[in-house]
Amino acid sequence: MPSIYQLKPAFQNLLRPLVKQLYHKGVTANQVTVLALLISVALAAYLLLHENIAPYLIWLFIPLWMLVRMGFNAIDGMLAREFNQQTMLGAYLNELCDVISDTALYGCFIAFGFIEPILLVAVIFMAILSEYAGVMAPLIGQARRYDGPMGKSDRAFCFSLLALWIVLASKLNSIISEQILHSVANGLLGIMALLLMLTISNRVRHAIHSK
Repeated sequence: MPSIYQLKPAFQNLLRPLVKQLYHKGVTANQVTVLALLISVALAAYLLLHENIAPYLIWLFIPLWMLVRMGFNAIDGMLAREFNQQTMLGAYLNELCDVISDTALYGCFIAFGFIEPILLVAVIFMAILSEYAGVMAPLIGQARRYDGPMGKSDRAFCFSLLALWIVLASKLNSIISEQILHSVANGLLGIMALLLMLTISNRVRHAIHSK
């Protein structure tokens, strides 16, 4: 099924000149991976501590960082594959740092009282499970699965939309009621949960039936 992940090759081509410069300056794939993790966790902690700043404009950091982080993720992979920096440690860091970063960035939305905690936790849990389903594929002799429709890039897009919606609603609080804010935010999380279930199914099914 369609996923933003399918745009990755074109995105990588845009970043290739920068990746070459970073390589010549001695930057490694593992350094990029760990730096993205540290920024993600620091941003999530900062937002949790300052969630009440009206009209929530600091939450615009979420879509901004989600976009930049996609660049980080592409860069560390290109450094590893194209400049012979693939290591066993790097493989672990690539998967674990992504899961930790995602959990922190998604989890900070718990700061808002109108977000249903159970729904948010369900999305986070299924996001982790979907990545686990992807990395399980090599254990049965298949390639790592990135099937959608709710892969990592798609989740980043949806949480960016959620942050933008919260900022917009806070700016237009005289027009957008608390009930509408609540319904749209949790409706989006509900859709994500359903699509994550489909994503998990697709990754397991395609791994089993790949030739």
